[in-house]
Amino acid sequence: MLLRFRVANVRSLRDEQELSFVGPEGDSTAARTVELAGGRRVAVLPLIGIFGANASGKSNVLTALVDMRAAVLNSYARWASYEGTSRTVFALDPKGIGEPSFFEVDLLVDGVRWTYGFELASTRVEAEWLHSYPRGHRQVWLDRDASRTEVYEWPGARVKDRAQLVRRTRPNALLLSTAGTDNHPQLSPLFHWFRRNLWLISPEEERPQREAFTRQELSGARARRIEELLRVADLGITGTQVVDDGTGRTTVKLTHRSATGETALDWQTESLGTRSWFALLGPLLLALDEGAVLLVDELDASLHPRFAAEVVRLFHDPYANPNGAQLVFTSHDPSVLTTPSGGRLLEPGQVWLTEKDKDGATELYPLTAASPGEDEDLMKSYLAGAFGAVPSLMEGQIARRLLTTHAVAQNESERA
Repeated sequence: MLLRFRVANVRSLRDEQELSFVGPEGDSTAARTVELAGGRRVAVLPLIGIFGANASGKSNVLTALVDMRAAVLNSYARWASYEGTSRTVFALDPKGIGEPSFFEVDLLVDGVRWTYGFELASTRVEAEWLHSYPRGHRQVWLDRDASRTEVYEWPGARVKDRAQLVRRTRPNALLLSTAGTDNHPQLSPLFHWFRRNLWLISPEEERPQREAFTRQELSGARARRIEELLRVADLGITGTQVVDDGTGRTTVKLTHRSATGETALDWQTESLGTRSWFALLGPLLLALDEGAVLLVDELDASLHPRFAAEVVRLFHDPYANPNGAQLVFTSHDPSVLTTPSGGRLLEPGQVWLTEKDKDGATELYPLTAASPGEDEDLMKSYLAGAFGAVPSLMEGQIARRLLTTHAVAQNESERA
């Protein structure tokens, strides 16, 4: 389970920003109480929605999580020593390239809280740290600082095979990446947490791969649930058929109700909304079964708001989500904040907002910072700009700008 994520100097996130799944104690019906090692408890939210104007940095929050995952999984095996590190700094300030990029997570693995983080410069790992809380109190397992003569310190000498880990870890690779790749007995579980979590689904990328994955799942244990979710989506779908496309590859045909019974349609004739929903189902059900953290960019893209609402309900429902899976999604559509009856689909603590400052840097903040009223309609207040994170645009402004631009161009043409 993911508790918190902190990041700085990554993409549009210049200053340190934090995203937190830790819910308010006692005041949340969405949060789940999780037992920690040492007898402590923490309230953890199953999902967070990030809202904001176009180009405000919503997607960059998710991409920063993926950047951290990629560094953990790939820095040892795929980053060549002569290429330095792989990072994307804040590009609108020339100081960004000379400053480190910062990543840190708090997470739970088998009931134990861990804090893991690192700082990347252009050519090397500047710092890396790992803290554990097996009895509720912090234990420092690793303290790496490239500016020291003794780069690695191991307080308590808790980690085995330390000399070998240090010897095998290049200056531009993370020690956790080395440990996980080498199947280190103590550190591999943390490495594999990153491998099994932070999967990103973007409407513009890898749709064919997700369609193929869901199609593959139709021959496995999740087939019945995939078909059921297609039916309840009210698309007129009654079932699925996996067929040979004539070239030795498989494709899927969805069967639909028709006046003559059931008709199987070619995949390419299905609507974009149907295909988007289908492509989402395989990864979605896998995340629910694995108890993984799923990232969905633009949840409302090509989906009706009610589809997005049903995804939210799946993660909220303890029966549909018994393993504590979590979802972070971005959306332009504030209707997902409320139910058709006017209730709240998301609690204020689950709503995060992004806004860019005058320098183009993204600020990420929770809706609770705006102190919404207990019975306040979150969708109406958001659209009215009460919480910020909406486009600074007056009604009719675009049309007026076009008209003005046209008039200026016409005058210049006449003078020429």
